Amino acid sequence: MIAAAKRACAEKGAAVSLEHIAREADVSIATLYRHFPTRDELISAVYQQEVDMLIEAADQLVAEREPATALREWLMLFVDFLDAKYGMAEAMDTLIGGPDPLYSGTPHRLDLPIKALVAGGVGTGAFRDDIEPHDLLRALAGVAHVRPSENWKRSAVRMVDLLLKGMQSTRLG
Repeated sequence: MIAAAKRACAEKGAAVSLEHIAREADVSIATLYRHFPTRDELISAVYQQEVDMLIEAADQLVAEREPATALREWLMLFVDFLDAKYGMAEAMDTLIGGPDPLYSGTPHRLDLPIKALVAGGVGTGAFRDDIEPHDLLRALAGVAHVRPSENWKRSAVRMVDLLLKGMQSTRLG
């Protein structure tokens, strides 16, 4: 249901009907309402799932990849998160009380994952030790926010590579 809601909001905007979402999820409207009694709860669940996915991915990448690869893969997931958030922005703006309460906790929740990913690279000597992890997220959010064209994600991918190149340690051996 959450995946169907994410797709439907991104494709059709905030005005998408809950009936449409239920059809897309292949469930009855009663089932949808049983799990998500209000539109706000469904939209919030979609957003929270995206944030949860980022946090879980960081743990998995730290365990399975070398630090530079782990950070690059996670930053690419963050770009996808920004894209999904943009696609759902109109729907999230319809939340009673606005989207700020939903958004406000995100930087704190992403604090540990981004710090762990950067620390892994610093610890192995792959990254410089003067990196502020949140600057990476700010830079990518800035690229997403400015959106000079429909192809903003291409710019974001270039920004990821530029950031990682700038983070490389100059230490030898």
